[in-house]
Amino acid sequence: MDPRIYNSAKTFSAKNFDPKILLQAKPSRSDPWAKAEAWRYTGPFTRWNRFKGSFPGLGIATVAFAGYCVYEHLFLKEDHHH
Repeated sequence: MDPRIYNSAKTFSAKNFDPKILLQAKPSRSDPWAKAEAWRYTGPFTRWNRFKGSFPGLGIATVAFAGYCVYEHLFLKEDHHH
């Protein structure tokens, strides 16, 4: 079947659909929306910039907790255990 048949809504039906034709079709080399979507992945909208403010204070809290664990282990030892 000719792939141009699938472009017409009048001639399309499930009976004459052949998925092999779709697999043989070569994708276009240029994306018409590439320029319109380029801003989404650059500048302030990069993946790092979108998620770096998701957990404010997590770094400080992690360091404080680790410091407390070290302090407890070194200086607050109990002599008797149950």
